[in-house]
Amino acid sequence: MKLPPLPFTAVDWSAMPAEKHPGETGFALWRTMQTGDIRVRVVEYSPGYLADHWCDRGHVIYVLAGELESELRDGRRTVLTAGMGYQVSDFGDAAHRSSTKDGATLFIVD
Repeated sequence: MKLPPLPFTAVDWSAMPAEKHPGETGFALWRTMQTGDIRVRVVEYSPGYLADHWCDRGHVIYVLAGELESELRDGRRTVLTAGMGYQVSDFGDAAHRSSTKDGATLFIVD
């Protein structure tokens, strides 16, 4: 990832408007800041959320609250709790999708 030239920017995530994205079950609320090709988000998953797609995009993810299960298309599963995270690239065979039983809040850079 190469960050483009940008000024120092403080963000009040609680004041950012949330976009609702339905999952196969549940929904995600995205608060997003876009700078060039870099997207920075705080994402809140509702209890019972299951993504409606396999994602091939690279991310750096940090779990702020709750518990998230990340499933890879090849069947591998990883459970992440607050304070944990993962990185995945745009390249390779790491298509993934997220789910949560009780809800989760993430900080994501992609």
